[in-house]
Amino acid sequence: MKKLRVLALMHEDLVPPESLEGHSDKEIAEWKVEFDVVDGLQQLGHEVRPLGVTDELGPIRRAVLGWKPHVVFNLLEEFHGVGVYDQHVVGYLELLKQPYTGCNPRGLMLTHDKPLMKKILSYHRIPTPRFGTIPLGRKFRGTPRRLEYPLLIKSTIEDASLGISQASIVHSDDKLSERIAFVHEKVQSDALVEEFIEGRELYVGVLGNQRLQTFPIWEMEFTKMPDDVARIATAKVKWDPKYQEKHGIITRAAQGLSEAVQARIVKICKRAYRDLSLSGYARMDLRLTDDERIYLIEANANPNLEFGEDFAESAEAVGIAYPDLLQRILNLGLRYRAAWRA
Repeated sequence: MKKLRVLALMHEDLVPPESLEGHSDKEIAEWKVEFDVVDGLQQLGHEVRPLGVTDELGPIRRAVLGWKPHVVFNLLEEFHGVGVYDQHVVGYLELLKQPYTGCNPRGLMLTHDKPLMKKILSYHRIPTPRFGTIPLGRKFRGTPRRLEYPLLIKSTIEDASLGISQASIVHSDDKLSERIAFVHEKVQSDALVEEFIEGRELYVGVLGNQRLQTFPIWEMEFTKMPDDVARIATAKVKWDPKYQEKHGIITRAAQGLSEAVQARIVKICKRAYRDLSLSGYARMDLRLTDDERIYLIEANANPNLEFGEDFAESAEAVGIAYPDLLQRILNLGLRYRAAWRA
């Protein structure tokens, strides 16, 4: 295997130390993804240079032109503190004719804009919950047409369950109005209002550019959650270890799915991946109802790559060890046919 010069691009506050020793679990949680990726690449024998940026492109240009990395491992999720700007940083890498890992600018743009993503899915007849949008600053004027309660309200652009809690599911116009106002005021974005789908919370990792590989279907289980609490991936469910332990929240390979259902899920995920112009790797979030209806909720470009998290765990379930997963992602970045290669 060829040893590569890899520039690991990340937020400057998340540049990890060389060792975990002497750091608390809380500290480690902040930059665990970055540490795992850098450490995994070094285990493969690659020469890795972490580069932290926040609001200047100059450091990227200097590193690319001066060090001439074979590939940039892109872990950057925002620029100027704005999440949707990561697509422009990737576009800048393309302007520099620099290979990079993960999703291309078009795929990032389409998946960041949730209403646009859902319109594309609907056009291609990929099942997704019916929805409407309430632009920032517009007052609530009644339930969006054709939608039925219960409804789930979230930001149209933010990810990582930002702003999502049990209060995000509403059953009346009054609560809907309150939650739209919350998204507008606290998250500062348009509000996405979609029909809530009761069912199992499933995830599917997808790897590839043209030829796609899907990992085993993964499920988030709520083993100790009270019956009157909705089984959704709120911010607490995703990021609060004490809450996870209290409610027995675990993720593992989905159990009891028929071969027919598994085949339908894989087909939907691959179709969506291509229809949304994704590349590199992604995680698809789905809901499966008791009567086996499948809904694609979101497509997440460049999902969490932390060792032991869903994407890496599902890859390991089919024999792809963590360093090997990173190598495959590197290879896909090197092979991606950006426009400048034509």
